Amino acid sequence: MNVRAQLSMVFHLDKCVGCHTCSISCKNIWTDRKGAEYMWWNNVETKPGTGYPSLWEDQEKYRGGWEEAGKDGLRLKLQGRARGLGNLFHNPALPTLDDYYEPWTYDYQHLFNAPAGDDQPTARTISMITGKPMNVEAGPNWDDDLSGSPVYAENDHNLSALTDEERQQLFQVERLVFFYLPRICNHCLNPGCVAACPSGAIYKRGEDGIVLVSQDRCRAWRMCVSGCPYKKVYYNWATGKSEKCILCYPRAECGQAQACFHSCIGRIRYTGVLLYDADGILDAAKAEDSKLVATQRDLILDPHDPAVLASARASGVPEQMLEAAQKSPVYQFVKVHKLALPLHAEFRTLPMLFYVPPLLPVTGGSNGNGGAYRLAEDFFSSLDSARVPLSYLARLFAAGNLSEVSAVYRRLMAVRLYQRGQRVGDVEPAEVKRALTEADLTAAEAEAIYRLTSMPTVAERFVVPPMAREVAVEATQDPLARKGETGIGYRHKPERGW
Repeated sequence: MNVRAQLSMVFHLDKCVGCHTCSISCKNIWTDRKGAEYMWWNNVETKPGTGYPSLWEDQEKYRGGWEEAGKDGLRLKLQGRARGLGNLFHNPALPTLDDYYEPWTYDYQHLFNAPAGDDQPTARTISMITGKPMNVEAGPNWDDDLSGSPVYAENDHNLSALTDEERQQLFQVERLVFFYLPRICNHCLNPGCVAACPSGAIYKRGEDGIVLVSQDRCRAWRMCVSGCPYKKVYYNWATGKSEKCILCYPRAECGQAQACFHSCIGRIRYTGVLLYDADGILDAAKAEDSKLVATQRDLILDPHDPAVLASARASGVPEQMLEAAQKSPVYQFVKVHKLALPLHAEFRTLPMLFYVPPLLPVTGGSNGNGGAYRLAEDFFSSLDSARVPLSYLARLFAAGNLSEVSAVYRRLMAVRLYQRGQRVGDVEPAEVKRALTEADLTAAEAEAIYRLTSMPTVAERFVVPPMAREVAVEATQDPLARKGETGIGYRHKPERGW
């Protein structure tokens, strides 16, 4: 057993209101620079929708993540070493600027300096790359709330898992629905960006698992952009370097929550430490699709187990990390209550950002005579009357495994019914008991889930220990160490890092 510590996250999608406060807080701190205008280390997408960059989930187009390779285990979907050498100067799987958007500003001076005339002067859009006038055709949140759009929603790559009947139901007027999907770098256990980088500029920190880009070693090959299936590595056209989310590691090293976490008005974000067995990464990543979620969950270790603690100490995990792991809300969501799932586990990068799927509103239906719609008879909805088909949610969060998503929804619905029965009293005790039994929950567990999801304090949502800076300072003595760079951390010694 090779125990490592990982700073991990959970996003509770039921509470996201799509305000983009997280995106703005991140951009104000990290990407408010020339060349980084189109970088959204944190972005909020509308689902169903094409996302940002456009159709990033289509790995037949972008070739991100890993694929099974028979006896060899796994190989990069992008390319092998020989093909990588041949594609150094030509990467056909690289997203173009049109897949993001061309950054623009406005010719404000024309408003102030335009000569007098009969027409109101306007501020034309100006490209921030060429400096010439341009027509804006796309943007970072261009498809916000367009759940019924034939351009965005109907081109969602995940809809390929739906039957024609399910697709038709999803786009019926009375069933139109959308939810928000905030995304940051997942800081994966098996990151494709690290493996794809020819110059070894991307690395995973030993003390907390944060994936960073060395600005000194980056040679602008941009294989990392293609290798990341989530498209969370960006190329800075002004500096000629790749950049990505650094999980606000300067804040984390001081025990503070990340900027996007701290600014979230919906309080959807949780962060904490997970302990995992590094020796099991390969087996977990090459599991068959139906078992990917379960094997990744099995990779996470019990921080209260004496054997795990002993192995962690032997691996050099500091005591403050072990204490944080025991209080981690992420561990409660992922391992104890089994409510949070990884996004697109089939990419096989073992992402360390987990999502609680949205428990969508009740559905409406026609009375058959063209009259007013009625609410579903089961007021709190059910798996049968869910407005978004479970196959769509399973494609997003469970590599297509319907049983994993169904189990999560049974728990969420059981907690909702339990609390309704406790606080309003209009749900029969027998119905509450039946729901808890089907979800394999006790009343105490339902109460614990309710408090974790609805009433956590800041200290309960953000359990971030100071990141053992004395260890990282020692690492600066290593010849491979990098310091004084924007947007990177310190490389650990080989025996302590990746």
